[in-house]
Amino acid sequence: MFSKYKKKILLSAAIGALIFLGFSIYADFDNLVSALVRFNWYYFPIILTLSFGNYIFRFFKWEYYRKLIGIDVSPKLSFLIFLSSFVMSVTPGKLGEILKSYLIKEETGTPVSKSAPIILAERLTDFISMILLCLVGAFVFDYGKEIIILIGICFLGFTIMLSSRKASFFIISLFEKISFLKKRIHHFHNAYESVYQMIRLKPLLSALTLSIIGWFMECFGFYIVLNEFSVDVEHSVTVLTATFIYGFATLVGAIAMLPGGLGLTEASLTGLLQLLKIPKNISVASTIIIRLATLWFGVFIGIVSVYFYQRYSNKNISELNVNKV
Repeated sequence: MFSKYKKKILLSAAIGALIFLGFSIYADFDNLVSALVRFNWYYFPIILTLSFGNYIFRFFKWEYYRKLIGIDVSPKLSFLIFLSSFVMSVTPGKLGEILKSYLIKEETGTPVSKSAPIILAERLTDFISMILLCLVGAFVFDYGKEIIILIGICFLGFTIMLSSRKASFFIISLFEKISFLKKRIHHFHNAYESVYQMIRLKPLLSALTLSIIGWFMECFGFYIVLNEFSVDVEHSVTVLTATFIYGFATLVGAIAMLPGGLGLTEASLTGLLQLLKIPKNISVASTIIIRLATLWFGVFIGIVSVYFYQRYSNKNISELNVNKV
């Protein structure tokens, strides 16, 4: 499973490099380098720490869900499994994070159909938390309120649908009519039972709280980047404005299902900064810095975690047996 994604990860890295090159040309390479040199790089470890803080809070959410549906694995191994999935951050829609379910299956024998819904619940609560963060900033920034509200309604409707057993079982029954899915319909039932436990009101609110705190840490990291450039721009950027810009760009990239939101997230970040009349070179420099500190830092953490997971478990991820779900 892992081996088939290696080429995609390398391809995404190459695309990311080309995107950075394209933005460098757009911002004028010399002016961009000048902006990057002026940035106080002593703050970069703080921004990385905030990004890692987001990973920690999201791990707490993973642990909460794992225990909720009764998956028994040691916290240390669970932590390595969680972080190892970050190597898949540059797969389309982060679908590669299903790696967590395969590793859980290797360690505990838990069917993928039982643990994979955790990933759905994680993404759902990530989206909702980002929408809530964006919504507050949108009214301050006075941009994109209608889009954020529309996206919010869609995800709220999807959550309400999943929380209704009657509606969900009706949809599952429709899959039973599809011949090649009929033999696997029990997997849909197993998956839904896991999902249902995680989207009840109390678990949903608990997970959203963790998500909001975690994602705000990355938003605050973006604010630090922009604040460091504040002497070079006409108006300083508030925390709420930075939260909206980062959250909105992240949502756009995620909804597009692009690998790591590559291209679209960078364009959204740069474009929204320029709406604030921030010079091109500073807008692009801020975008490059925050993407290095979030997306690509996450991929690096994933690579390191895969190494330590394989040493700890004495297993080779490339040889995972994924025939059974």
